Amino acid sequence: MRIAVFGVGAIGRYFGWRLTSSGENVVFVARGENLRVLSEQGLTVDTLEGTSVLHPLHVVEDPKEAGQVDAVILGVKAWQVPEAAEAIRPLIGPDTVVLPLQNGLEAPTHLVKALGPECVLGGLCQIVVFIVGPGHIRHAAAEPYVAFGELDNRPSERTQRLQAAFRRAGVKCEIPLDIHRSMWEKFLLIASFSGVAAVTRAPAGVIRTIPETRAMLEEAMREILAVAKARGVSLTADAMNSTMSFIEGLAPTATASMQRDIMEGRPSELSEQVGAVVRLGREAGVDAPLFSALYRSLLPQELRVRGEVAF
Repeated sequence: MRIAVFGVGAIGRYFGWRLTSSGENVVFVARGENLRVLSEQGLTVDTLEGTSVLHPLHVVEDPKEAGQVDAVILGVKAWQVPEAAEAIRPLIGPDTVVLPLQNGLEAPTHLVKALGPECVLGGLCQIVVFIVGPGHIRHAAAEPYVAFGELDNRPSERTQRLQAAFRRAGVKCEIPLDIHRSMWEKFLLIASFSGVAAVTRAPAGVIRTIPETRAMLEEAMREILAVAKARGVSLTADAMNSTMSFIEGLAPTATASMQRDIMEGRPSELSEQVGAVVRLGREAGVDAPLFSALYRSLLPQELRVRGEVAF
């Protein structure tokens, strides 16, 4: 398949590396220092087994240089999706699929608004991968996993082709019966853990050990389950237990990407994760008091980083 990776953060680089290494025709769309390093030095990936260097790569700055592709892997941050949706138009042909791999639930909605529903999939991924530097990432934990599907959950040849490409690359890949439920199941994990971890600034081992923070984490999950139910999303009966089990299995030092962005003074996905619970709950007539408190507590720093307030 001819695949474009738009957004060369840790996620985009990792899955682009896997797909390129397995023989897919992958083009990376990058700019600035990432463009220079990827073009001149290639991509270095520290895996759990060792270090891999992939060079040369097909890297372009302007999506027009890449032309139409079979699939676009969208690896930008969730808050960058509306802008990215406009930028990827030159990559979209009559049979192209766009696979958003953002944290949160609203990326497909933004993409449909900009591009129409025909090319947009629902999607998610699970992996712990960090940026070491331009052109250098580190896979730290978790078996790489991708799931996606048509927004109406119908079987399609194009999703099966993309699934086959990921599987050739050695990535566990599924097409769930209900992609929206799968996205909510991930959201149950990422929004609750990110919100509690960001406000406490503590790693997983501390949060799950202290009774008060563990209780806060569980309460956050209960609020998400209530919002999901009100919006007609049927999560599995043991969704909360399985999510807590996943957190129990994280390394004690594990942190969330939103938490790291906030602690390191970068724009974060606060609105798309914590704020989304409040927003989606309000639309469905469900209060989320803990998430409201988390959002209000973290908002001043977010606005400062974005230059909207000064203190």
